[in-house]
Amino acid sequence: MKSFDIKTKIYFGDNAMDRVRELPYKRIMIITDKFFSESSLLRIVTQPLSETHKEFRVFNDVVPDPPIDKIVVGVKAVTEYQPDCLIAVGGGSVIDSAKAIREFAVRMYSTAKIALIAIPTTSGTGSEVTAFSVITDPVRQVKYPLVSDSMLPDEAILDEELVKSVPPNVTADTGMDVLTHAIEAYTSINNNEFSAALAEKSIEICGAFLLRAYLDGNDWHARRKMHVASCLAGLAFNSASLGLNHGMAHQLGANFHIPHGRANAMLLPHIIEFNSGINIHSRSQKQYPKQVEKYVSIARLLGLQNFNTITTVRALVNWIQFMNKEMNIPLSISQMGNVSEIEYRGKISQMADAALADGCTATNPKVPTKADVVRIYGELW
Repeated sequence: MKSFDIKTKIYFGDNAMDRVRELPYKRIMIITDKFFSESSLLRIVTQPLSETHKEFRVFNDVVPDPPIDKIVVGVKAVTEYQPDCLIAVGGGSVIDSAKAIREFAVRMYSTAKIALIAIPTTSGTGSEVTAFSVITDPVRQVKYPLVSDSMLPDEAILDEELVKSVPPNVTADTGMDVLTHAIEAYTSINNNEFSAALAEKSIEICGAFLLRAYLDGNDWHARRKMHVASCLAGLAFNSASLGLNHGMAHQLGANFHIPHGRANAMLLPHIIEFNSGINIHSRSQKQYPKQVEKYVSIARLLGLQNFNTITTVRALVNWIQFMNKEMNIPLSISQMGNVSEIEYRGKISQMADAALADGCTATNPKVPTKADVVRIYGELW
């Protein structure tokens, strides 16, 4: 028996931030990073709190790829302040941090229930509607995906006003993260009709609006659409989980600090080839694995219908590479220019082991061996 839940209430569209004025909480901690806390955009959140006479404090000690020690600092701040609500304002790292901070504060210190409201400032992770939180151990250079329904935010507020200052390179990385979330949820062994519908719509929006949002950051219609697409993909993978693409991308981030969305974008063509068994040398077969049909459906959603199964999957791979090129995302690690080949190849075996142990890899449509993962990492160089 399967089930499908959407436990997070989502506010979106015109005047979505008006929800902040209506909050029933009296003592609020805003969790964000130093960049956002020092920007004028913070007033979009604090002003309605001040005007409605809410008591609040800002905790801004959040960094990318949130390390365990920063979570500990956040837990201490929450247990000292005793808020009845956390508002996480930021990208995936901020929202992931807030989830983990609330989880540990409640479990370890028997803190009373704390509401969590997520306000994403990037259109990428979908973290505002998922039960996932990715925490980094910088000593072991490992990312740990934490999964618990208790980490789901109670509310999410989607307002494209908060992504207006996102630069093109971040728009590209986070947008390809959205696409990867949707594709992996769609092809996951845990996919279902509900997650598939959400993933399909997210893929369709990415095809129509991601490049527009990248080329013109002031295209508000494209910004709003990508913000919604990110949330839809988050709902999809919260139900269906992800796959090898994320399992491998987590290791690239932990070891070489490659932005998560960028790592996903670089890996995606390789993972589609691996999962489908289709590459530039492939010939037609009488039967294909189920995931191949899924990739063909994705290609059709993007308007890439071609002559046959092989050429259609190849068209999907080529389109992803085209999008990466158009948005200046490197196609290989060597193109990045800041990672040495010796260092990279020296870590492949270790990264392969960690990728296979990653929780996301368990729902990949094709079971990889270590040799498979080592080969893909090698090809990525």
